[in-house]
Amino acid sequence: MHGFGVTEFQLVLLRRMADFRPELVEDAVRRLGETRAGMREANKRWQAMLRAPGFPGGGRRYTAVLGPPEAVVARRIGDLVCSARQWALPLWPGLRFEVLTGPAEAGAPVLNAWLVRAADTPPPVLRTLADLRPWSCVVADLGAAFPPAVPREGSAPNRFRLDFTAPDADGRPQARTADFTWGLLQEVRPLDDPTRTAPD
Repeated sequence: MHGFGVTEFQLVLLRRMADFRPELVEDAVRRLGETRAGMREANKRWQAMLRAPGFPGGGRRYTAVLGPPEAVVARRIGDLVCSARQWALPLWPGLRFEVLTGPAEAGAPVLNAWLVRAADTPPPVLRTLADLRPWSCVVADLGAAFPPAVPREGSAPNRFRLDFTAPDADGRPQARTADFTWGLLQEVRPLDDPTRTAPD
């Protein structure tokens, strides 16, 4: 799409993360050579493109702005063989933006779109709650480190939650909820706390 590519798409991802981690987003926006106003404008353009009649549907919309995927992996979910397309993004070199689509090639519906660990990048070492820093891991990393993590619906589109138990610095198990945006960890809070709803 003219004037909308990888940098602008990263700004779209950051716009949602800013609800939780404005300080990390501010630094990332500067590294992209952009401003908060530019981030808001990129998000506004993305939303307008999604509503435009001629904009590609399904997984093709991501190819339109990110180019050909770095990898395409077949993934079985129950009886369905789905397609996982992955793109590298400069802001998160150890991760990939993954779009999971249904089995139909033409206009396949998007089942999920988020950041995942790159196949050639080892997951972080997660032993205690202290290791769970914002942006330190993705959903699968935390789920593998502290099973059985229980998935929950997030507070808004592109958000996800996991309930889990992990030891604190003294080795005592603590029940927690982790909030993710686009699959990337944003915060960890006590499980019995009132549900946080970040502003839109």
